[in-house]
Amino acid sequence: MKFLKTALLVSLTAVSLIACSAVKEKWERMPVVNVSYTQEIQGLMPIEAKYTQMGQFAVVSQTVPSGENYFKEHKIWYPQNINQINGKLPVVVFANGTGVPYYKYEAVFEHLASFGFVVIGNDDKESWSGLSSSQSLAVLDNLNSDKNSIFFNKLDTKNAGISGHSQGGVGAINGATRFANSHQFKAVYTSSATKLALANGLKWDYDISKIRVPYFAVSGTGLFDAGNGKPDSGIAPLSSLQENHHKIPNGQWAVFARRKNTDHGDMLFKADGYMTAWFMYHLKNDVNAGKMLDEIKRNPNWQDVMIKR
Repeated sequence: MKFLKTALLVSLTAVSLIACSAVKEKWERMPVVNVSYTQEIQGLMPIEAKYTQMGQFAVVSQTVPSGENYFKEHKIWYPQNINQINGKLPVVVFANGTGVPYYKYEAVFEHLASFGFVVIGNDDKESWSGLSSSQSLAVLDNLNSDKNSIFFNKLDTKNAGISGHSQGGVGAINGATRFANSHQFKAVYTSSATKLALANGLKWDYDISKIRVPYFAVSGTGLFDAGNGKPDSGIAPLSSLQENHHKIPNGQWAVFARRKNTDHGDMLFKADGYMTAWFMYHLKNDVNAGKMLDEIKRNPNWQDVMIKR
């Protein structure tokens, strides 16, 4: 009898552990961006609104093993009819924020791919170095050369963009400046990139002055991003944007701005309209998207706009 009670207790414990593990995994994979966010962002100006809505293409996706020990996989989003589209499609690589692997914000990838980009993310939770972003771009290069791949000769990997939020902003900057394939990135976007002093304290070093392609940087005016006015407060305060903007060489494209009444977490998706327009203009030569430069200066949703050209 004692044996049966012990066996039952062990069985119940095992079942409980399995159940807890399943709940934990489900919680860890719970999205932080609503799948319908493109319909939920209100009060936008025309260009911002146009590129916040979904684009013309239905989107599908697939995963690719990373072959690395420090993260598991890459995931690629692309137009469903990619084989029927003439020419090659520009690509965009995403660098993740802290603890926010691709599966936490898949709606953002799908949104950008619906405008005719091939978009790749990964599940690296420590993206600051830019290494995983460089490797994601290399994956696309390999698929573009693989005759057995749906992407064979369909990717314009020499016409790439890179995007990152928070720690991923640091990763995007480093991805565009530190690696043998960094020259393939032709446009950079960061949202709420970690300020240099905080990044250095975390040993996430970066050098904004090394960026040599058009760069669009945004942050929010909420407390976590902007801080409370004290020098050591805020993840991406106005002083950080001003410092970074100053480091961009004169004569080079640079747009810096803050979104009003928006804080750190929401900057992952609430600036998507202008992020998409930025990549449409610089990677797809969409002249209409380029009108964002005039619009953002008079957009009541935005402030502290700084532009170099």
